[in-house]
Parts: sequence; C-alpha cells; structure tokens
Amino acid sequence: MAAGRVRDNKALSRFELDVEGALAFANYRLTSSTVIITHAETPRSLRGKGIASELVQGALQLIRADGLKVIAGCSFVLDYLHKHPEFADLAGRSDPS
Repeated sequence: MAAGRVRDNKALSRFELDVEGALAFANYRLTSSTVIITHAETPRSLRGKGIASELVQGALQLIRADGLKVIAGCSFVLDYLHKHPEFADLAGRSDPS
C-alpha cells in the first residue's frame, strides 16, 4: 500500500499521493481538533485501482498521528469509514449550527 507516501500539503489544505506520474488528492478544512475531508479525487487513468482508498487510509493515519478527529465531508470518505472500523476512533462530529 502507498499509505506511507501520502503527504499533508498544508499550504493547499489537502492530502496528496503521487502514483504513476499523476496526483490523487483529498481536500480538507482544519478546525482546532478536526479535519473535515471535503473532496477526494483520483485521476481518471488511476480509477478502479484502489488509489483513492490508499489515499484516504494514509490521510487517516496522518490525522491519527496528529491526535485529531475526522469528519467525512464527501461520500467516498464516509463509505471508507463505514467499511474500515479500525478508524472508528477518529470519527468526529460537526459542531451544531
């Protein structure tokens, strides 16, 4: 898995993974205790190869290492969290509006 190659590009507020000369990324918003992943995107040429899952897994590992929680702001991340209970401890809640 490429989880170890996922990096946090803080300047662009996104997690990134380089694969086969292309870039998969997941945009996020950061609060004091939570990372809200708002959109994950994999280049068309890499779709169906598990790259998005590797990206999200790596992002969640980085979030855990930083002691933060995560909110799934996109359907892919929400689905990933449901399929991977090993990351249930990271689930945060959005603040009531």
